[in-house]
Parts: sequence; structure tokens; C-alpha cells
Amino acid sequence: MRRVTVFGSTGSVGVSTLDLLARRDDLRVAALTGGRNVALLARQAVAHRAELAVTAHEDCYKPLKEALAGTGIAVAGGPGAVVEAAYRPADWVMSAIVGAAGLAPGFAALSQGRTVALANKESLVTAGPLLLAEARAHGATILPVDSEHSAVFQALAGEDIAAVETVTLTASGGGLRDWPLERLKLATPEDAGRHPNWDMGQRITIDSASMFNKAMEVIEAHEFFALTPDQIAVLIHPQSLVHALVAFRDGAVMGHLGAPDMRHPIGYALNWPQRAALPVARLDLARAGRLDFAEPDLARYPALALAWQVMRAGGAAGAVFNAAKEIALDHFIARNIGFLDMAPVVESTLARFADLADLGAAPRSLAEVLAIDTEARRLAGAAAAARRAA
Repeated sequence: MRRVTVFGSTGSVGVSTLDLLARRDDLRVAALTGGRNVALLARQAVAHRAELAVTAHEDCYKPLKEALAGTGIAVAGGPGAVVEAAYRPADWVMSAIVGAAGLAPGFAALSQGRTVALANKESLVTAGPLLLAEARAHGATILPVDSEHSAVFQALAGEDIAAVETVTLTASGGGLRDWPLERLKLATPEDAGRHPNWDMGQRITIDSASMFNKAMEVIEAHEFFALTPDQIAVLIHPQSLVHALVAFRDGAVMGHLGAPDMRHPIGYALNWPQRAALPVARLDLARAGRLDFAEPDLARYPALALAWQVMRAGGAAGAVFNAAKEIALDHFIARNIGFLDMAPVVESTLARFADLADLGAAPRSLAEVLAIDTEARRLAGAAAAARRAA
């Protein structure tokens, strides 16, 4: 009986993870953590007979405790309680908390030598070298859960990374991909929050439309697979059936194809190194009919160009980029800035941080990463306010 903990169980990745766990009788849920959706977290905890349910918000502790009264399920609340959950015995941990809030629980799980299925993009973007060093130091295993990185990971199984020439990540192009360029400045959060292929939350769907999501994934691939910036490429692929392509020095290209369903990369990580049957749609290429690819237009997706700037700068650039991206998105959702203002806010924050400190200096601890995150958020807030006033 393997013990499993799911961080971010009420988000889209967490819900998909629990869907797979519900189909197994050889897994026991040690802990579930969520945010403000207390009703869903309580239902999940009861349905999966979790030992512990944790809300990241202290003001949600009482409602969660009341919802689970009489169930025998332990309850806790607050950011510290989420980190404490990572120290509970577990064989496999899903790290699916969105944002910088997922850093500390992820590091805590790795410090215990766990197998961590990593869906928290911010971990590798903001603290990639530290995270990988933590895993090595404690004999922990990190398995990628983003569909693109899982695809690369699978294509590289049994291969020598030194034989890789390029890795290409695909992108749907988001919900605004067919809009005329001049119309993008008028896009609302509702416009950007509709995705043609995926059913995701508002923030990640808007990040898909702006390509900030893909920019994060490019930086992740750079860190996780030790690829140079010149080895990474992106293609727009509207059908979202090809998730990644790996080209080798002998001219061969390994592609990973599959229906757009997050349960595939989650299930691969859950069952790794074996493959198990998964309840996902099987790919029918005859029905699909065609697969289209195109180079991304950097005038439409300026966030993507920033990814290469961040990779080449190294050091603190990833942490600054992520923090500024989150603040820019907050301001767009609040209608303080326009859709096309987000990338300039991030670019301005990177430049301003470089004026104040050595952008290329690598953070030496998680505390240092979080300090950089705090300062970058302050600078990004000022940049967003300036854009709004202009």
C-alpha cells in the first residue's frame, strides 16, 4: 500500500490526480491540501479517506474543521501547516500548488527523499538549481507533470541527453491566437480566459493566451533537462495532439502524441517507471485529419522572447520573471492594465531589478529566492501602476 499526498488537490491538476487515485485500491491518501474551496476539499478528504486535510488559509481552518467534524480526519490551516504536511510519511507526492506558495512544500517533500510529481512550474523557474540539488542531496526523485515536460521525459527514456540536438515544446496559441494583432490591446480577462482545447482555471488560461505559460515551460525545460537556450524551440500547434519533439544528432526526431488530457502525464508519473492502463481517450489520427505547426509570432507573444532573456541571464532572473508575471496578471485581471501591458511590466521589472542588484547572481537558499520574489513583486507593482497612469 503506497501512501500519497496531494498538494493543491482542489485545482485542476489535483482534481485529475484524485480521479486516478479513486480508481486504485493500492494507494492510501496521507494528506490533501487546498486553498479557499473548503467545501470541495472536505468532500475530497471524505471520499478518499484522507488522514489529514489542510487549507492554506488560516481563516478557512474553522469552516474546514466544521465540515469534517466527526469524520476522524485531522484538520490544519495556514501556510506552515501545508509545509508540515510534506513531512508526513508518503511514497509519492503531487506538487500542484500554483505560484510561489508551492516552493516551500516542494522543498520539504524533497528533503524527506520523496518521489515528487512536479506540476508547480514556479519551482524550477525560480529555484531550479536549488531544487535539483535538494533532490540529489536526499535521494529524492522529481518527475515532470506538465504535459510537455512529461513528453520530453518519455521521449528521452533510455537515451543519452548528450545526443540531443533540440527539444521543441508545442503550444496551442491560446484563446486569442486568431485575433488580429491590433485587436489584442482590447482583450478582456474574459476573452483571454477561454481556451479552445483545455478546461483550466482562469489564471493559467490567460497565461496560455499571453504565452507566459509557455515561457515558464521553456525555462523549466532549460533547468530540468540541462538544455542550453539554443537547444529549445517552440511551435504553435493548434490541435494540441503533439506535446513535444526531441531531435537527435543522427537526424531522428522522437515525438510524443496523445489526446489533450492531463491524466496522462499525471498517470505516467504515478506509475513510473512502469506504464499502467489509464482512462484517457486514445488518439485517432485518421479522425484528427491534420496536424498544423507554425513559428510563434513574437510580436503577438512578447512573453516568449523574455524566456530566452531569462535563461541567458540566469541567477535571480527566473525568480524575478515569475514574480513580475504573477503581479502583471493580477493587474490585468483587475483591469488595471491591458492584455498587451503584461509583458512590458515584466520586462521593466527585470531591467529595474538589474539596476538594483546582480540579476545573474544565483540565489543560495530558498529564503533568498523568497526575498527576491518579494522585491520583484514590489517593483512589478510599481511598473504596473506606471503603465496604468500612462
